Amino acid sequence: MLRSLNSGVSGLQAFQGQLDVIGNNIANSNTIAYKSARTEFADAFSQTLQAASPATSSSAGTAGMQIGSGVSTAAIQNNFTQGALSGTGIQTDLAIGGEGFFIVKDSQSGLDYATRAGDFQLQNGYFVTNNGLRLQGFSDSALTTRGDVQMDGSGRPATSDPTATVTAYNIDTTGRVNVRLSDGTEYVRGQVLLQTFTNPQMLLKAGDNLFTGISTAGPLGGSTAPQAEAPGTNGLGTVEAAHLELSNVDLANEFADLITTQRGFQACARIITTSDEVLQELVNLKR
Repeated sequence: MLRSLNSGVSGLQAFQGQLDVIGNNIANSNTIAYKSARTEFADAFSQTLQAASPATSSSAGTAGMQIGSGVSTAAIQNNFTQGALSGTGIQTDLAIGGEGFFIVKDSQSGLDYATRAGDFQLQNGYFVTNNGLRLQGFSDSALTTRGDVQMDGSGRPATSDPTATVTAYNIDTTGRVNVRLSDGTEYVRGQVLLQTFTNPQMLLKAGDNLFTGISTAGPLGGSTAPQAEAPGTNGLGTVEAAHLELSNVDLANEFADLITTQRGFQACARIITTSDEVLQELVNLKR
């Protein structure tokens, strides 16, 4: 069999994978806080026909000769650059201005996930994602207990009216949940904390705008005890309330890549067609 036939097949497989990645990017161009991906190729194993030899006093050196066996997909990298922030006017919508991820927890399984999507809603006093995962941070007024971030009248100062109700709240850039009671008392109910990673490429997309693999991505606090920190510290960004982060997909680049990938796929298909014609000529020699 011709080596070019195998090379063409490997090219078809690689470009098909790249088309899948580009298609997914375009499909998620309006997904909240979506991070685009890119495909990186590497040449496959090369067969050595002649090893290189150095020159001597009596002979010239010879160059090595190799024939490659095609291409392979080396990596699919996520682009974690920040998307544009869009104001929504909804206090439960949160965006991160800078580095960091929200940590949300599945109260049933106890599993933690990282996310940049801050389209939260209040449910029984908890900030939750659309699929019910609870936002993590300091759950008490003293900002000492880590757990589910809440917004209610608990933890109010002893000087406040015990019958006063919550009339307003806001989340500032440091993630603190500030509550105002009907008697005019204002206090901090809790705080949203953020997590960052030394190698976010180790995170795995789990769907629903969530990432897993927190312990392997180099989180704050170490792999055995990841510990989110206050926004604005340890290189973390700030929390922007009433905003959402948009997808960072660049449609112009994606469509340009789509065209070059399509042409690459067609070229590899032509390699297979040409190799087939050569094999046909060899078979036709015996007639």
